[in-house]
Amino acid sequence: MSWEKEAEEIRKRRSLAREQGGEEAVGRQHEKGRLTIRERIEKLTDRESFRELGEGAGVPHFDDEGNLIGFEPGNYILGFAKVNGRLVAVGGEDFTMKGGSPNPAGLRKSVYAEELALTYKVPLIRLHEGGGGSVAGSAKKGGRPMGDPVFSTPRFRSITQVLGEVPVATAALGPVAGMPAARLVASHFSVMAENAQVLIAGPKVVARALGEDLTKEELGGAEVHARSGVIDNVASDEEDALKQIAQFLSYLPDNVWQLPPDIAPEDDPGRMEESLIDIVPRERRKPFAMRKIVKAVVDKGSFFEMTKKYGPSLITGLARLDGKSVGVIANDCKFYAGAMTAQATQKLRRFVDMCNTFNLPVLSFVDEPGFMIGSASEQSATIRHGTAAIAAVMQSRVPWASVIVHKVFGVAGAAHFGPDGFVLSWPSAATGALPVEGGVAVAFARQIAEAEDPEALRQELEEKLAAGQSPFPRAEGFSVHELIDPRETRPRLCEWLDWAAPRRETAKGPYLATMRP
Repeated sequence: MSWEKEAEEIRKRRSLAREQGGEEAVGRQHEKGRLTIRERIEKLTDRESFRELGEGAGVPHFDDEGNLIGFEPGNYILGFAKVNGRLVAVGGEDFTMKGGSPNPAGLRKSVYAEELALTYKVPLIRLHEGGGGSVAGSAKKGGRPMGDPVFSTPRFRSITQVLGEVPVATAALGPVAGMPAARLVASHFSVMAENAQVLIAGPKVVARALGEDLTKEELGGAEVHARSGVIDNVASDEEDALKQIAQFLSYLPDNVWQLPPDIAPEDDPGRMEESLIDIVPRERRKPFAMRKIVKAVVDKGSFFEMTKKYGPSLITGLARLDGKSVGVIANDCKFYAGAMTAQATQKLRRFVDMCNTFNLPVLSFVDEPGFMIGSASEQSATIRHGTAAIAAVMQSRVPWASVIVHKVFGVAGAAHFGPDGFVLSWPSAATGALPVEGGVAVAFARQIAEAEDPEALRQELEEKLAAGQSPFPRAEGFSVHELIDPRETRPRLCEWLDWAAPRRETAKGPYLATMRP
């Protein structure tokens, strides 16, 4: 006796599930300029590599004779696939059904996404477009909502656990609210399409609760969240967002028990970039382009910047050095002279934690004038956030190399030097308790005020003290490992990374940290 009838029903159910919300709903999605979740997965992953899990999860509909006439699939698509040959777990809401608000099967599949990545120790990719639960769907007809039993596993347990074991990359590709918004930010890298929105609650809820009449874009558009720090990067469109996810993952290992993958270097480790010899001006207060320095030192074309518009006085990103993955931090003197703001400190702490989680050595390019000062800085608790960032740096288990490019002043300077770090200094470096201008204003206030020519005396004192901040005495006292010609930076760092290889081997496994300020 054959099971052909049942096999045919399986095929029919699969076919119906692939129709998602139906031709009309898919058409509306395309009219908005957006792909369906299945199309997104197809664009992101290697050709024909996606293997769906739970394709048959959903609600079947039968006629009076018991024949299958319809099938409502779970509106969360989930499975394994390969991205550039590497196995990943990938999933996302199906916006063509209930606007991505989960139906029972979709909810179960979405909850399983983190468990899947944890079980198989592979990176997790979530492609979000949808809202959380709805009031209308919270109570069953004729019944009372009971909620989950007290012994059920909290949803956020696996969402939190996965961050400590495998890379998590997420994208907002349309309106994302409620629980999907929380899962979006519970990641190591989040990217947002320009026409997407991320919201705790939508405009109608906000208007009802607070009387604020705002559009989705005004509440949580890409420009809002690029600066709020909710997301790391903004993408020009969906395809760009998917490319950024693939690029981000290329720097990271599959899990914390592995090292990041090396690639065959195409850039000479001994390359000495001529532009570095005069990129820092002799005039102390004249700005320069730190990103040009970073790009000149790391492998050509390898710098992938993250969180650019949040805490912009600090640059963070991933790169390769002689084919090996590294994390990069650097001050940008074009914003607050590179001073560490409350936002920049939070950005630093999160980035350093990620580098420690996935065994990425850190390169630090230093031009730090200190913590940002003023009433706004005090009100934003900069000193607390800054001290927490320093604690994160001090708890590092990965190798650090710091290049003192220009300024290192104040307490904030400690945020740029990891434990047992390798320290190089350029001849343009200047170090001390605080910048010359501020020090002179405080220490010589009376003399300057009483001088016949206050401005001339101020300049004279500043020049005299600036000479005392020269990097040569520090090098003579072995306070840095070496004072170098800036053009030597790349060869020196490539050598250091080879020396540090044994340390990386001993730092595998979950990263643990104590309480921070």
